[in-house]
Amino acid sequence: MSDKPLPDEAVHTTSESHPAREDLKHATTKPAAGDGTVDEDGPISESDALRSLAAGGGESQAERAEALRAGAIADLIAERLNADASGTRIGTLALFNDSVSFGGGFNTNGGSGPSARLGATDAVLLTEDEITEYTDLYVQPQRYDEALDALCERHLLVLTGAPGSGRTAAAVNLLAEALTLNSASDGGCHRLLDAASIASPTWEPPAERSGSLAVLDGRLAGLSSRGLASAASKLRAAGAHLVLIGGPELEVVVSGPGGDDLAWHQLSPVDPLAVLERAVLGHSGDADRRAELVALLDSSGAVAALRERPLAAHAVRLASVIRAGGDLGAAVTALRDPSDQVYTWFRTHHEPDTIAFALAVAVLENSGYLTVADAAIRLRQLLSPEEPAPPDVRFRDRLLQEQPWIELLFPGPGDQPGPPRVRFRSALLSQVVLTYAWTTLDGRREAVLQWLRRLLGHSDLEVRAQAAVAGGVLARADFHFAVHRFVKSWAGSTSWPVRQAAATAIGVAGSAPATAEPVWALLHEWACGGQSAHERRLASTAATAVGGLFGRNSPDRALDVLRSALDRGDDWGTLTPVAWGGVHLLHQGLTTEVLGAYLDWSQPRDTSPMVLKTLSAFVFAVSTPYTSSVPGGTGTEGAIDGVPLLLSVLPDHRPELAELWGRALARKPVQEPAFEALRGWVDTPTNVCPEAQASLRTLMLDIARLPGKHRERLHWWLMKWATDRERPSAHAEGLARALEH
Repeated sequence: MSDKPLPDEAVHTTSESHPAREDLKHATTKPAAGDGTVDEDGPISESDALRSLAAGGGESQAERAEALRAGAIADLIAERLNADASGTRIGTLALFNDSVSFGGGFNTNGGSGPSARLGATDAVLLTEDEITEYTDLYVQPQRYDEALDALCERHLLVLTGAPGSGRTAAAVNLLAEALTLNSASDGGCHRLLDAASIASPTWEPPAERSGSLAVLDGRLAGLSSRGLASAASKLRAAGAHLVLIGGPELEVVVSGPGGDDLAWHQLSPVDPLAVLERAVLGHSGDADRRAELVALLDSSGAVAALRERPLAAHAVRLASVIRAGGDLGAAVTALRDPSDQVYTWFRTHHEPDTIAFALAVAVLENSGYLTVADAAIRLRQLLSPEEPAPPDVRFRDRLLQEQPWIELLFPGPGDQPGPPRVRFRSALLSQVVLTYAWTTLDGRREAVLQWLRRLLGHSDLEVRAQAAVAGGVLARADFHFAVHRFVKSWAGSTSWPVRQAAATAIGVAGSAPATAEPVWALLHEWACGGQSAHERRLASTAATAVGGLFGRNSPDRALDVLRSALDRGDDWGTLTPVAWGGVHLLHQGLTTEVLGAYLDWSQPRDTSPMVLKTLSAFVFAVSTPYTSSVPGGTGTEGAIDGVPLLLSVLPDHRPELAELWGRALARKPVQEPAFEALRGWVDTPTNVCPEAQASLRTLMLDIARLPGKHRERLHWWLMKWATDRERPSAHAEGLARALEH
């Protein structure tokens, strides 16, 4: 078989003599845009763009996988946010009172009643009624007996736990039992008002044979292990007992020099459902009442609410609503509202340590603990840049005290071994935390943005993808501000992965109803931009953005953006991102829409740039294998991994495909890559795509019947492939014989 020239219906005149092409002949010495094309002002030539497209765009397989994974993560997050079942109210913040009453006489923030009133003395005696409120329906946590033994032996016990965890109730119960066991109840039980004075040399117990408790949250100035050891000696001499309540920082004081005689106990979390049940039913063992309560808790969502916010204080709050016959559903909704949780938390936490970890979890939720902790340290350094050395921050030890809304999820009995994953207890919290921090912490916005931008270069692909999604969440808060603050700079970056991040962020931002129209307007503006290198990169990012969830939900508008990005006259620089955008829409089940657009865009059947670009995008689509390996991604019926999607669905779209194949096979410079793609279809093994061979035979006959010299051209190539000495094609000869008849 000779390699004689082929008959062509249209003679395509290349731009070999165009001055712009002469400038680009030595493109290998000039910077690239990340998509394989030359990154300089002015139009990109046809040959450079086709060479980039043939190479898949110049990105590595890992970079392309990152884009797909980021799109999948964006889909899941955007769908969850749009559902917003719990009614997020950031901006309105109609907060409930966060002082939680324990039975009526005491509450976690100081409460009301006689024992809470400040007087001239340094201690206030708890009444018998108050002690009864704490002790009558108390649910003991695990290792309670250990704490009691330590208090009886050492007389001073440091009890650490998160506010609202029931630590004050535990202290009262421990004191009541210790005084009884040591026959020392004459002096009563007191609350110390000036806790910092305990380590003073002049401090004395309120009374002999008495019990005392003191809360030391954030009031550790002047405390030392030696001072507390001296207080413990005075307590033993007086036959008295003291429980100091605080967070993990109090443990540090106890472990200092001279603290050998001090006892420390970390309060174990108590089951909030058990607390609620005891508070409602008392000590009753009535099975019918218990079954009724369990059904009420399940139907109202209280079980899920206490799983998300598992503090004893919240259980007591819901129990009081049930006992009073109140609206339990409204109380549960208030408890689960992420806006209230976020507002309350940020109101009481201002240190870089806690804020950095909360934001790291918000961006990297469900990542491993070490990944999150390292990212939080980097953010903390940006929030406190004056520190000369990395601090000894131990996030994990402080979670229960400072971050009760965050949990470490360890592998279960049937799971693969691995590190704990970090996540918020409520699925909506991470997005509300991000939004609140971005819109409220004015002095820290720059640090957050720098940190997020650095995460886009992280070595972990999933971290980079989640950082991009986080950018979209921030953009939702004030899209106009975000565009000019960071979205446009990301979208116009010379780094292809950063532009992918911008596309993901834009898609997440646009999936919210309030920002959808501004996002579409921005994408159309970028798609229709000029021919500078920066404007071309913006158009490329717009084409990439509509290939994900955002475009899938509005395919007509997505295809309009792709057309605008492609129809740029002699500038071919956007061909690769538009071709990939079309492939991504195809792989999400929009085959009819994409093929219809390609038919419309190439309708003139001439050699204009728009027709040739469209047919080049079509050839790229029929050459690109389908993959379903992206977690959370969506696919289309009939798709086969490793096989071009349009071959798998050929029987359902044969007329459209025949027409597009005919147009592509007849026009240079698309003709050569089109025949290479067609040979790939011809050589697809029957066992890989069983229906391909019969459908392909019919497709060949359909193309051959089109006006022009398609039959002769197809027959020539098929026989060439059949007699190829190095790689003969068995199926090609059969197809050629079919054309002869």
